[in-house]
Amino acid sequence: MKASEYILPTTKDDPSDAVVASHKLMIRAGLVRKSSAGLYNFLPLGYRVLRKIEAIVREEMDRSGALEFYLPILTPSDLWETSGRWDRMGHEMFRITDRHKLSYALGPTHEESFASLLKPILKSYKDLPKNVYQMHTKFRDEIRPRFGVIRSREFIMKDAYSFHLDSESLNDTYELMRKTYRTIFKRCGLKTIPVQADSGSMGGSGSEEFMVISPIGEETLSICPSCGYSGNIEKTPVNWKHVESDSNLKLEKVSTPKTSSIEDVAKLLEITAKETIKSVYLVTNDGRKVLVFLRGDRELNEVKLNNHLGSSELRNMSDKEASELGIVTGFCGPKQFPKELISLYDTSISKTSSYVAGANEIDFHYKNFILNRDYPESITQLDLSKSEQNDPCPSCESPLSQEKGIEVGHIFKLGEKYSKAFDIKVLDKQGKSRLVTMGCYGIGVNRTMATVIEQANDEKGIQWPISIAPFEVALVSIAKGKEELEQVEKIYKYLLDQKIEVFWDDRDLGPGFKFKDSELIGFPIRITLGKSFFEKKEYTILNRKTNEEATYSFQNEKELLDLINSMRVKLFQELEA
Repeated sequence: MKASEYILPTTKDDPSDAVVASHKLMIRAGLVRKSSAGLYNFLPLGYRVLRKIEAIVREEMDRSGALEFYLPILTPSDLWETSGRWDRMGHEMFRITDRHKLSYALGPTHEESFASLLKPILKSYKDLPKNVYQMHTKFRDEIRPRFGVIRSREFIMKDAYSFHLDSESLNDTYELMRKTYRTIFKRCGLKTIPVQADSGSMGGSGSEEFMVISPIGEETLSICPSCGYSGNIEKTPVNWKHVESDSNLKLEKVSTPKTSSIEDVAKLLEITAKETIKSVYLVTNDGRKVLVFLRGDRELNEVKLNNHLGSSELRNMSDKEASELGIVTGFCGPKQFPKELISLYDTSISKTSSYVAGANEIDFHYKNFILNRDYPESITQLDLSKSEQNDPCPSCESPLSQEKGIEVGHIFKLGEKYSKAFDIKVLDKQGKSRLVTMGCYGIGVNRTMATVIEQANDEKGIQWPISIAPFEVALVSIAKGKEELEQVEKIYKYLLDQKIEVFWDDRDLGPGFKFKDSELIGFPIRITLGKSFFEKKEYTILNRKTNEEATYSFQNEKELLDLINSMRVKLFQELEA
């Protein structure tokens, strides 16, 4: 491809609304252009990268035995109502109504669609297992789209769904997908770590995310350097080893005027936040009122709470709602509340340790409050707090570290959630009708593209892995006159005939401009044919990954081809290492 015939709108300046490297570089390198908030147009260079990632995903999914489908983006509401997710999916799901007053969703995922489609097709154990997938546009009505295509409102996703007679078969496919995903991401040049994750609105018995460590990641990961445990903090259990306090400490009611926050109370009483009990009052999406007590220095994990309650969203309770339930906001402590208020206690609170707790009276707290002694009602404690740095590992009890991560893939054991909802049954070997069990496996395709850039860039621009680069080779010519251009074109056409992906920058621009563009875009190999080539038959080759450049004597086109292929092989081998 010739640059003079291409659309190559590179820019020197970062876009004003871009804050992360991938967003900046995708705009500057002419890969995408913003259409609206969370919506992006892919330009020819960017679309070539996207198609290469899709090709890798497709090759590995096909190799695993999965079968590709193509389903409508528009999904009827009755499918979502059957599964119970029409309301549970929340505000992030785009909902529309057609001229016939029928409701639809722009699919954020396709469990319901595939379940409905496969139900009449799968009739016997002989039809199982089956793993089906598609590569399709998805939609999510993000409240705050950001980071370019990493968190956008329209995105491309590979979603797969497997159907099985039993959990043993599901486990086999789940493990196969784990290996397949590792291969896919390795071929794309990504270093990923699998972490235990929450299944969220997908449901099911277990899930695992494929994460890329990155300071811009929106997920926080708990990682154990000792045993290798890794988990999303939404999922990571918090294990507590409590030390008993002196039970002879007398309960004391103290004045704490205008000190409703944990920080203010701790400062006033000259204690640490961990010596306090705080309360969080919330309302679920279905209207239930919830009060959670936890240690003052810990944060509530709303994912764990939603999972316990079977809810999908939580909001803060208003002062009026709290007052009607007997909650004295800012001074709330354990006591007997009305039955319509769900009171929960986090395991961060020791039943036998003393704390400062709200006295349920404005401007007053209790000192030396011991749960077992001072509120001897029967309570059940739950793990409802977020995992933090240095918490004990749930596997080996060594201190956990934390990293930020970008999720590029997610696999789920759905179990019978959707087969029950859609009554998907097959006949087993004994002729008995049985529910199938399911799995689900997703990869964010354009998110993968952006995440590669986050991992592979320098001050000059992108450093594409050769497997997904828009073109493998950039040919930069610094030629004067028709005769020199014809010499370059002869080499260019020879490389094309030999099936080399070559992008020839034949534009009438200065060498500095061309070099900066090639480095910004990130072509893995750059060949320069300039003054030395026309005078001394010398050319240079740049390895964009290492930025090492070497000069060679030109013998013939075949010798140049062999050198290029040698570099190509080495770059592909590095991806497998």
